[in-house]
Amino acid sequence: MSKQTDQQEAVVLIHRVWSHSEAVKAVPYFRSLLRSLREHWLDMQMARMRLRLMDSRPGRPDRMGLIQREDIRQQAARAHEQFEETSHELLVLDVHCPDPASGLAVIPFDCGADLAWLVLDLFAPEGLVGWRRHAESPELLRPLASLPASAIRQ
Repeated sequence: MSKQTDQQEAVVLIHRVWSHSEAVKAVPYFRSLLRSLREHWLDMQMARMRLRLMDSRPGRPDRMGLIQREDIRQQAARAHEQFEETSHELLVLDVHCPDPASGLAVIPFDCGADLAWLVLDLFAPEGLVGWRRHAESPELLRPLASLPASAIRQ
């Protein structure tokens, strides 16, 4: 990840720390929200791309072109609003999704004395695919089997 992403992650405020068992039980709901977030993000990107394409055409648009452009602009605005609502819903639960297109999210959980993150993958059949401690690199992904027993029993 870039330095900017690392800096953004460093200032994330955590209001709720999930236990491992709570997070596992909530995976279906998290996946549903993550799927919606990704779809809204893709819709927003598609509408923006269509607007750029229309704007790059040479000459002045005709009446139909202006109407189509306004429709696409409204689609982009709706998709952005839905994206923001879903993003807010995830943030209220303290589930963070740094890149909606990837379908990955991180869930804060209590790993003894350390804050750690469970990694949720929208496209993985099991949902949770690994974990890492907060102080570790965001690219690091430890297998769930390596979770300390104390973190699983909570």
